[in-house]
Amino acid sequence: MGVRLVVVDDHRLLAEALAAALQVRGHRVLAVGSPTAAGPDLVAQRRPEVCLLGVARPGSPGAFAPVRRLRQERPEVAVVVLGPVDDLRGVANAFAAGAAGFVRSDERIEVVDRSITRAKAGEAAVAVEVLQAAFERLLHPVREPDDEALRLLGALTRREIQVLARIAEGQDTQEIAAGMGIAASTARTHVQRVLMKLGARTRLEAAAVADRTGLLARLVRE
Repeated sequence: MGVRLVVVDDHRLLAEALAAALQVRGHRVLAVGSPTAAGPDLVAQRRPEVCLLGVARPGSPGAFAPVRRLRQERPEVAVVVLGPVDDLRGVANAFAAGAAGFVRSDERIEVVDRSITRAKAGEAAVAVEVLQAAFERLLHPVREPDDEALRLLGALTRREIQVLARIAEGQDTQEIAAGMGIAASTARTHVQRVLMKLGARTRLEAAAVADRTGLLARLVRE
């Protein structure tokens, strides 16, 4: 016996294609909607068992506001999110908002079908490896650079960014000069400019500022 569904996606054509494919597989699609923000209202009107919610950018602010609203207003409805998993923060945020499952947007329709059935049964509708990685991100979140970090990053030249990265590694002036292939006097000038722009009095303080603001994490990624 199929599941009573509401299918919502920011892309209307995708929502309709998913609905058609799921109907062929025996599910009863009660409504198709777009954009995703329309999901809670459609669910309130139709009262499905599962809401399939397509999210194109899981990492964007407010991406899972419809999921939170559904959990508050219709907790009996399981929400399965369909979206990319390139950024595990999005997967983690989906579950934190109350989603019952998360399916890769490039998965086969058979996987979407199984996930919907599992969500209706009260099971976690997500690949084990994706779930483990997502909850690891929830338990040990990676701090992102804040506004101050972005401001500081914009104030530093490319050379100064390279120098700051070496300062954070504990390199002295001679090591910085040798590693970058520049004169010691030039390296010393770069260090002084970095300290000045970060408002730091010492190299240790500069490294601490970079770490506190999340700038150091950005330097490591780049």
